[in-house]
Amino acid sequence: MTARVVEDTDTEPAAAEPNWTAWLEARHTELSGFVPAPDDTLDERIDRGSSLLAFLDRAGVTGWGWPTALGGRGGTAVQRANFYDALTRCGLGLPESVAALEVVGSALVEFAPRLAAQHLPDILAGRSLWCQGFSEPDAGSDLASLRTTARPVDGGWVINGQKVWTSLAHRADWCAVLARTGDKDSRHRGLTMFWVDLRAAGVSVRPLRTLTGEEEFSEVYLDDVTVAEDRVIGEVGGGWAVAMHLLQFERGMWAWQRQALMHAELERALAAVGELSATQAQEVGRAYAGLAALRVKCRRTVERLAAGEVLGPEVSVDKVLLSQTEHAVNDVIRSLDRLSFSLTDDAAARGVRAEWFYSRAASVYGGAVEVQKNIIAQRLLHLPRGVRNG
Repeated sequence: MTARVVEDTDTEPAAAEPNWTAWLEARHTELSGFVPAPDDTLDERIDRGSSLLAFLDRAGVTGWGWPTALGGRGGTAVQRANFYDALTRCGLGLPESVAALEVVGSALVEFAPRLAAQHLPDILAGRSLWCQGFSEPDAGSDLASLRTTARPVDGGWVINGQKVWTSLAHRADWCAVLARTGDKDSRHRGLTMFWVDLRAAGVSVRPLRTLTGEEEFSEVYLDDVTVAEDRVIGEVGGGWAVAMHLLQFERGMWAWQRQALMHAELERALAAVGELSATQAQEVGRAYAGLAALRVKCRRTVERLAAGEVLGPEVSVDKVLLSQTEHAVNDVIRSLDRLSFSLTDDAAARGVRAEWFYSRAASVYGGAVEVQKNIIAQRLLHLPRGVRNG
């Protein structure tokens, strides 16, 4: 396995981390053009986020929480979490690219530092976008059953297969693709992770339009796609270990990002209404309690990841809490103005509806909640498996 990059030498730069909220507020006028507009399309949000990162890069403040040897400014995931918090608190939201940055970037740093050194500076500066190719038509929660294959050739590999529900693939430059390098019955032992150029010959990306009208997800077809041997992430046959490492950040740091965004969305919704009824006040209180619980849990997860711990099944708790909180917060926002939610067709109402519909998917993406509850029951609480009657 590729040696882990140790960040001890990054301690001194991390000590000079700015007060992000103060830094951003002091540049309110300069940053005003990066504030998301209610009627922004997905592509406009991607472009706006990339422009924000480019501005921050020119100001010399990107890269906190990433190793200095790989193009960052030192520190750990805690610094990154602080930065995301400040961006949302100041009304800037989060660039669309940071979800994949957290998930894929952590895997590159851990298992392919040479690739991280090549590609991390570009995404930090808003010049690149990444995605991950895991799910397939017949392999979602049961990831070990995936059918995309990679066969060795001189100097590399040839990949064939199909991925689905790949976020932002229609705009992404690179994709972390999980493929089978073992025999068809090898399950998780025969998987390898590859760093695939989505502009390469044989790659076809077909966007999928969702209920919200956006094309956030895509099908990705890989037909005899050649990948150089130095674009293997980790060891050949070690893809499952890379995927499990990656999922810690998908469920931990992604939950942190989402709770920050949900808190900002709830604040905006409350600012737009007058006095709350007793029922609404109770619902809002429960939503805030859920957000607080999620924040405490995923903050602890981020701190443990920053300390280099391997978390395993514990992060399933983060995923379940995230799903429950997504539903609760968006249900409350809908209840604050049901008439506008149902009948109004302005940009703000469309945005609220889109967030509500998207929140329904929180119980599916990143690992179905039913599966996560089984993991919690069996691997954390050590409860017996259910017994079928008859």
